[in-house]
Amino acid sequence: MSEPVPEKLSYAHGTGDTALLGDTIGRNLDRTVAVHGDREALVDVASGRRWTYTEFAADVDVLARALMASGVAKGDRVGIWAVNCPEWVLVQYATARIGAVMVTINPAYRAHEVEFVLQQAGVSLLVASLSHRTSDYRTLVEEVRGNCPGLRAVHYIGDPSWAELTAAAPAVTRGQLAAREAELSCDDPINIQYTSGTTGFPKGATLSHHNILNNGYFVGETIAYSEADRVCLPVPFYHCFKWYRFWEHASGRLPPPRAGASSFTGREYPGWEGWCTCRTNSQTTSVDTGRRRGGARKNSRIRPRCLSGRSARSSRATTGCGWKPSTCSPGPSA
Repeated sequence: MSEPVPEKLSYAHGTGDTALLGDTIGRNLDRTVAVHGDREALVDVASGRRWTYTEFAADVDVLARALMASGVAKGDRVGIWAVNCPEWVLVQYATARIGAVMVTINPAYRAHEVEFVLQQAGVSLLVASLSHRTSDYRTLVEEVRGNCPGLRAVHYIGDPSWAELTAAAPAVTRGQLAAREAELSCDDPINIQYTSGTTGFPKGATLSHHNILNNGYFVGETIAYSEADRVCLPVPFYHCFKWYRFWEHASGRLPPPRAGASSFTGREYPGWEGWCTCRTNSQTTSVDTGRRRGGARKNSRIRPRCLSGRSARSSRATTGCGWKPSTCSPGPSA
């Protein structure tokens, strides 16, 4: 009797001149830090906090070690139910670095929707904001926690429980973190995205390092991002559009350098706030899903007055803009 053939992943893709990236998110971040460590990576306009790539990677490593110390193993589900903030991005990278699967949860979910996602995805550790609009997240989590036996820990951003999480990092050495990363493959899952649930309960889709990194990289190549670009992200972070936009400028193939651009987080700005953010921080590109204008405008040209040093007809000005027409309306297409 013949030996059984081991199962292998298969790929179906067209031919092209550019090979796909085979990195994990963590290894790709390390390469970016090595070349652009002193450049700004992340800016939170609301709080005024800023990170260079070196500083950002250091904080990612601390959080990754803290999650490992809290018992998060490769493949474990870590939920993020939070509004836009720097901690959201740190969790995003830290979970990818240790091989955990980050489950993004819509900040607008009500108790029954959160309960469904926590149960179906098997979330064992949840990171959450304290509140959003009229929702008290702590109250909602306690309301459903009894029905989610797999949920063993909850940490709230801006709360002592967040400090307790990060304080656990010294229990795991950098060598242990490196050993965990050495076990990872670019084909490992690192994210579960959920649909809006408008036609029933939300449905989850699993994404890998390979999925996310290559989507972001090739979009960035098409737009021709470089380390000089600064990108404003006022879109909700839980949406997959934001994931690709962040990685398209924070990652890349070296050489030539495509990485090292700066990302500016926004709290889902209304039009005038987004415009002021771009002007103050010299953005070259801003991104919005365009829902305020009745549809996605991910590839609209925007007028030169909204960009720093970019022509509205330049292919490098391709971006999304969902702001008010009086503030930042789309210009003519090239």
